[in-house]
Amino acid sequence: MKRKQTFGGIVLLVLMVGSCIYFMQSKNPERVSIVEEQIGNKEKVVQAQRLIKEEGNTITERFVVPSGYKRTVEGEQSFGMFLRNYPLKKYGSPILLFDETEKASQNNHEAIFAMKIGNRDLQQCADSVMRMYAEYLYATDQKEKIAFHFVDEFLCDYEHWKNGYRVHFDSRDNPYWERSAEMQDDTEVFEKYLNTVFAYSSTLSMSKEGNFIPLSEIRIGDVFLHAGSPGHVVMVVDTCKNMEGNVCFLLAQGFMPAQEFHILKNPDEESSPWYDISKIQGNLITPQYRFDTNELVHLRYLD
Repeated sequence: MKRKQTFGGIVLLVLMVGSCIYFMQSKNPERVSIVEEQIGNKEKVVQAQRLIKEEGNTITERFVVPSGYKRTVEGEQSFGMFLRNYPLKKYGSPILLFDETEKASQNNHEAIFAMKIGNRDLQQCADSVMRMYAEYLYATDQKEKIAFHFVDEFLCDYEHWKNGYRVHFDSRDNPYWERSAEMQDDTEVFEKYLNTVFAYSSTLSMSKEGNFIPLSEIRIGDVFLHAGSPGHVVMVVDTCKNMEGNVCFLLAQGFMPAQEFHILKNPDEESSPWYDISKIQGNLITPQYRFDTNELVHLRYLD
C-alpha cells in the first residue's frame, strides 16, 4: 500500500511540474528557458558528484572514471600507481599557502595532495612537479635518478648532496660543488636538497628536461608546460580509456605563491572532473591557465 502511495505521489508531482512548465511557457517563455537551464545545471552537478566519492583518500578511491572507461594499466611500482595511491586531504579541505593561510580562490580544485610545501615561498608550480617525481624516486630506492637542472643548466643531483657536497657560487654567481658536510641520507637532508633545487629551477629549466609529444600519446606523469618567467605547468595524474581508444585525464598543479598541490576542476565540463581528449580543440583550458595542445611534454626523470 505504501509503495502505491509513493508511486502515485511521484506521478502527481510530475504532472504538477509539467503543468507548471506548460503554463509558464504560454505566459513567459524566457522564464521557462531559465528554469530549464537551472535544472540542467543541477543535473550536471549531480553527475559530477557521482564521479567523486567524498570518502575516498586516494585518486583511485575518490575519482570514478566516466561511463564506458577503464583506468589505464600501470605497473605495480610505476609512477602512475604512486600517484593513484598518494594520500589526499579530506574532501572539501581548502588549499593552504606556504604560510598556512588559505588561498584566496577555493573554487578551482577537486582534491588536495597531502604533500609537504615547506614554510617558504619556494614550492610553486614546477617545484611541485619536481617534488612529486623526487618523492617517487626516493620512495622506490631510485635515488641515483634524482637530479634537476638549474635555470643556468647546472645539474643538481641528490647523489652529490647525500655524499656531503653542497652547491656554492663563485664571484660570477656560477654554481659548483664543494664537499662541506658529512655523508648523510635522511628525510631532513632530502628536504634541504629539494629547497635548493626549488630556489634555482623553474619552468624554464624544466622545459629542457623532456620532449614535446602529441596529445594522442598522453600518459600519467606527462605535463602541459609553458616555459617563461612566469610560466606554468600542470601534471597529468591519472588517465582512463574507452573501447574506442579515447583518453580522459585528471590534472594537478601547484601555483604562486607556493601552495598545496591540488587536482583541478574542468572548467569546460561541470559534470566531470576529467578532461576529455576528444573535446580539446587547439587549447587546453584549465581554471587558471590556457595551454596550447602542442605544449604537452614527457619529462626524462623516469627514463
